[in-house]
Amino acid sequence: MTVLPKRNILKVTAIAGAALASGLIVPSAFAAKPGKKEKKEPEKEAEVTPPEDLMRKHGVLDRLLLVYEAGLRKFAANEDFDPAIIANAAEIVRDFIENYHEKSEEEAVFPRFRNAGKMLPLVDTLLAQHQAGRRVTQAILQAAPGSRKDGDDRKRLVATIQSFIVMYRPHAAREDTDLFPLLKGLVSAHEYDAMAEDFEKKEHQLFGGDGFEMMAKRVAGLDQRIGIDELAQFTPR
Repeated sequence: MTVLPKRNILKVTAIAGAALASGLIVPSAFAAKPGKKEKKEPEKEAEVTPPEDLMRKHGVLDRLLLVYEAGLRKFAANEDFDPAIIANAAEIVRDFIENYHEKSEEEAVFPRFRNAGKMLPLVDTLLAQHQAGRRVTQAILQAAPGSRKDGDDRKRLVATIQSFIVMYRPHAAREDTDLFPLLKGLVSAHEYDAMAEDFEKKEHQLFGGDGFEMMAKRVAGLDQRIGIDELAQFTPR
């Protein structure tokens, strides 16, 4: 490294100062063109965590239970309505909840608790209830078409809907409060992120897009058809 004599350093400094004053050398802070804004990188959309993904689907399930309950009230009051509403609700339960959501739990969530030796009695009960729920949904689909008139089909439909609601309210609540919050502690950060990606990928494969949004819209349509779309009607007066 060459060291300049002191007088040369002073000479270079003086030249640089003069050049700066005359505009030959422009600091980078002043070099940007006026009015030109720096480009900001687009913000990444917040990723949905596995428990949040599973709980959102429970939200769809709960909306479907409200449709079922509205149907039971109409049956009790002997009000006429199209039983296809009940059948459509059961189809969403079958396709979105049982064949997708519950399968995801059975393939990605329950095994991790089994491998860790955690919550085993709860996991066994939840799995048994999944299997029972599928049988009940099939019974709902079979009885719904003939339920418009009072008779055996309506009686069977009312009984199966009631059993479904009675089981799934505590079922979903236990998963949301006891099971899902512990999931993150059982897997690595990489595995946790990969699980969320797998859920999304499977959803797109099965439904051709965001299955949650698609099903939420379908349920909103059922709400309207059965007369429970106005939330204010449930406010105590």
